[in-house]
Amino acid sequence: MANRIRGEATLNAGGREYRLLLTLGALAEIEDGLGLDDLSQVASRLARVRAADLAIVAAALLRGGGHEVCPADVLRLPCELGALVDAVKGAFNGASGEGDGEARPFPGAPCWNSD
Repeated sequence: MANRIRGEATLNAGGREYRLLLTLGALAEIEDGLGLDDLSQVASRLARVRAADLAIVAAALLRGGGHEVCPADVLRLPCELGALVDAVKGAFNGASGEGDGEARPFPGAPCWNSD
């Protein structure tokens, strides 16, 4: 089970459970992979998410969770797009404290609506 307070989320793909973890290293990879100057630009960049951007972010979070994957591997995962988006959102939301009653806004949290 994912520890949301630590920024963990899970993704079920192809009968396997993957852990996504928002770490400092994952944040640095996301900044670099998206060509951003700082974390404050993550949310605006992901407001109009492209598949390649989602793959970069998900791969960084999966590596934070201990999986050796690259963005191309993420694009081949056998899962629904909504499940991947929910897992990425879960990692950011958990680290921001969303849902735990405390307001700790995270400047780079994406605001995707997978509905």
